Amino acid sequence: MVKNALYLLMTACALLSLPVQAEERPNVIVIVADDLGWNDVGYHGGDIDTPSLDLLAREGMQLDRFYTTPICSPTRAALMTGRDPMRLGVAYGVIMPWDTNGVHPDEHFMPQSFQAAGYQTAMVGKWHLGHAQQTYHPNERGFEHFYGHLHTEVGFYPPFSNQGGIDFQRNGVSIDDDGYETFLLADEVSRYIRERDKNKPFFVYMPFLAPHTPLDAPEELQEKYRDINTELAPARAGTTDATRAMAKKRGEPSARPMYAAVVDAMDQAVGQVLETLRKEGIDDNTIVLFMSDNGGAAYSVGGADNAPLRGGKGETFEGGIRVISLLRWPGRISAGSKLEQIMSVMDVFPTLAEASGVETKNRRPLDGRSLWPAISEGKAQPRKDYLYFASEIPIYGHFNLTAFNDEWKLVQEVKQGQLTTEVSNYLFKIGEDPYEYDNLADRHPEIVARLSQQIQDWRALHPVNGIRGHIAPPPGWRAPLDWATYPIPLSELQEAPTTGSPPSESSLRAMDFLHGQSGRIIYDCPPPEATLGETLSARPLCPITGRIPAY
Repeated sequence: MVKNALYLLMTACALLSLPVQAEERPNVIVIVADDLGWNDVGYHGGDIDTPSLDLLAREGMQLDRFYTTPICSPTRAALMTGRDPMRLGVAYGVIMPWDTNGVHPDEHFMPQSFQAAGYQTAMVGKWHLGHAQQTYHPNERGFEHFYGHLHTEVGFYPPFSNQGGIDFQRNGVSIDDDGYETFLLADEVSRYIRERDKNKPFFVYMPFLAPHTPLDAPEELQEKYRDINTELAPARAGTTDATRAMAKKRGEPSARPMYAAVVDAMDQAVGQVLETLRKEGIDDNTIVLFMSDNGGAAYSVGGADNAPLRGGKGETFEGGIRVISLLRWPGRISAGSKLEQIMSVMDVFPTLAEASGVETKNRRPLDGRSLWPAISEGKAQPRKDYLYFASEIPIYGHFNLTAFNDEWKLVQEVKQGQLTTEVSNYLFKIGEDPYEYDNLADRHPEIVARLSQQIQDWRALHPVNGIRGHIAPPPGWRAPLDWATYPIPLSELQEAPTTGSPPSESSLRAMDFLHGQSGRIIYDCPPPEATLGETLSARPLCPITGRIPAY
């Protein structure tokens, strides 16, 4: 009896000493489409073949009110950090090749938490979150493996370049892989899954270029959609409909056929990854999240269709920010279900972390919240506080803004001239009017005023040198021959971020105070509560280096 007990004890100790098997924790794959339209998937009744996305919808959950920012880089910043891109300085525009901006290196990224929990981490695809110095590179943000490009618009076929410079790499070294970009990404993710360490779970981030411009697709897919309907419903938004009308007057061919071919190819790539999971026998233990980074590019050269939603990419009507999103985890998420509660891109990090049993390692407070109770148990998680999104693309000084929750939504178009500012307000009871037909702004001026002030307070969080909507380079700027060599190496950078031009801490704080609602000089510092007539000591001190939580 004693011998048996001793044997059982020794066996238990031996088992405890073994590494935790991957099956005990879910793998995670986050797949991001670039500019996919609401009406461009089969399960929404679209006329483009998307059997892989339709499969995810049948086997998983439709995140029916999933919201992103209306443009690319801000969405990706929010996805990776769970934080409001306005705080990060990546809210109004995208990071252009000539920009030196990125997300502050002290901000914590989602893969870093998964890596700390024992996950293998890989990114395959489009980055678009900083490239000027190595601190912004994917390999410094929690991704052990990076295969893809730092920029957008590298094209779907070789030489995969941006501004004439090669932009296709594996972990900081340029590569010359040949083929269709969408399929290359699927091949790389499939290879990574097959060759993974099977004793550890994996976290894979797969952001496609598709279906972003410049559109291109294999010839057989172009032929398949040559005769697709190109008479799309109006977007009911000025910028989008105006560009369509101008293109039609000029006799330009519709972008819809090529766009459809690009979407079809992307769906095939998603299908390849799902099939790899099945063949590896791990599809039941893998969380798959699919989302678009913003609404479809429905303007003239974009080709997307967001109907019946209003507007499209760059705009803060529903068509620009309410996007396609699906979540599958067999056995844990009910097949064919639908989440009709508001979920934002900032909620992804805390939601996936809770679902996976991963501790979030961020030191600054997350602006997102976990929706896992709503997803897994159907618990109500109402949105009483407001979400805020913005865009300044493509016209500098022309802002598209919004604040919304379960009840109200205010959309503002702000056009700034040299001597004037023109503001157009659209107020909707968004729960009752999801397609934004009935503008209630004139009937509820008090709500417009309140939400307008809240938007102003939110915009005051933006760093003064954050990203703006400048789509042209500085005069005379030249691109590198090879973007993989462009980031300044860590060995050539100073250890700490610089604080700027004010010569002392006191002058820096004074300058930050005086900026008020114009933006922040000190990173991650809430705007001053005190008026200009009060002393600087009336406001709480914010950290200078950004290495300490600001609140």
